Amino acid sequence: MIRLLPLKSPSPDFEIFSEVLMGKREPDKVHLVELGIDFEVISFISEKLIKQKVPSISHIEKEKERRFREGKEISPLTEEEKLYYKKVINFYYRMGYDYVPVSLPLAPFPVKSRVADDTAILSRGKRTWVEEKEGIITSWEDFESFPWERVKLDVKDFFDFFHENLPEGMKITVCSTLYEKVGERLMGWECMFRNLYLEPDLVKAVFNRWGKIIYDEYEKAVSFSCVGAIFHADDLGYKKGMMVKPEVLREIVFPWFKEYASLAHQHGKMYLYHCCGNVSKVMEDLIEDVKIDGFHSFQDVIMPVWEFKERYGDRIAALGGVDVDKLARYDEESLRRYVREILDKCMPGGRYALGSGNTVTNYVPPRNYLIMLEEGLKWKPKT
Repeated sequence: MIRLLPLKSPSPDFEIFSEVLMGKREPDKVHLVELGIDFEVISFISEKLIKQKVPSISHIEKEKERRFREGKEISPLTEEEKLYYKKVINFYYRMGYDYVPVSLPLAPFPVKSRVADDTAILSRGKRTWVEEKEGIITSWEDFESFPWERVKLDVKDFFDFFHENLPEGMKITVCSTLYEKVGERLMGWECMFRNLYLEPDLVKAVFNRWGKIIYDEYEKAVSFSCVGAIFHADDLGYKKGMMVKPEVLREIVFPWFKEYASLAHQHGKMYLYHCCGNVSKVMEDLIEDVKIDGFHSFQDVIMPVWEFKERYGDRIAALGGVDVDKLARYDEESLRRYVREILDKCMPGGRYALGSGNTVTNYVPPRNYLIMLEEGLKWKPKT
């Protein structure tokens, strides 16, 4: 039985959360971290436990795509989205988080994708998959004709809204992507990989154009006091290695990461990084050159979070680490034991926050997600 959630009197404190991750203080409780939680999970738990209904905004995203195609003005925050975010803020608050993860507000442009039935526990009906072959930019002509500047929006009202509606002590983290956006949406993976050899200048041009857009929008975001960190997300690999050679990343990707991290640090804020895959060959680049403050996304089959903490925890924070496969499949007793093991190994010394190894997907049983949080609330150091 879940007894401790939702919290009746939460006490978020992003400053303490940040100090724990930066190794400036020992934690006096388990802090929580997520890159994101699927809408279906938030909606289900909100209705069952918090007694609030969270409205879907998927139709608004489609409407914004239509307006982008037609060259019309796009609002970064509609009235429906304000209602949605108020409910989402309350969800993270009542679950015990110190922040709300938010995507950088950009105009959604039409992309190629595949659609299939969603067979998850909390199904959304259909699930979209990345089109792996060719995206929307496959030539210099496509590059020149893409309306790059229309992706940017006037975000003042967006961030003012969060400033006015966040509970005391809470902040937001802002997230966007570079490598994945180019590979998944703009060029398509096969097109990008092929052109790294056939037309490398085109690939570099796309990375630099999109990289500058993200830089400009991160620069706006970190100027707002409600933003506590950049939580950048770019999957670079898979279970056994990376998609491209480290040299390619060092040439066209990491320089932008370094710029993003520098932006955050100039404003006294953290630069956290989510990355799936086995990236051991470039971890020193990320720590020493890019200067990330925390690393997120762990699979036990690649490297369990406690091994990462032991190896790198004197320099950066280990974030999350509850393997999503186990979070989705384990029975209650096994899951509680597994989460306690992670906490026992990772909590001493700070530089750790509890959460999933990736994101809380709609195929994770909501009960298992709540069990993970409850173990965090219950945990005490061994004496």
